[in-house]
Amino acid sequence: MSELLQWSGAVVVLIAFALSQWGVWSVLSYRYLVFSLVGGAGLSAAAALSHQWGFVLLEGVWGLVAGWSISSRLRGRDVRVPMA
Repeated sequence: MSELLQWSGAVVVLIAFALSQWGVWSVLSYRYLVFSLVGGAGLSAAAALSHQWGFVLLEGVWGLVAGWSISSRLRGRDVRVPMA
């Protein structure tokens, strides 16, 4: 079960990443953000099942940031962070 979750989460995150790099999806689009949320959550859960706490942190934060961005967009707020 854990391995299937790992593979599924990784494929979802990599699809979103590839499509954003190719200019097909904006990193601010709902599609990209939902894929990042689902993939990050799946990978974080799989890492937790395997007691890989560094990856739980990495993927958990990845999913939380995507979730926060979705929430911000739904509330009509700008999700972009100003560059220094």
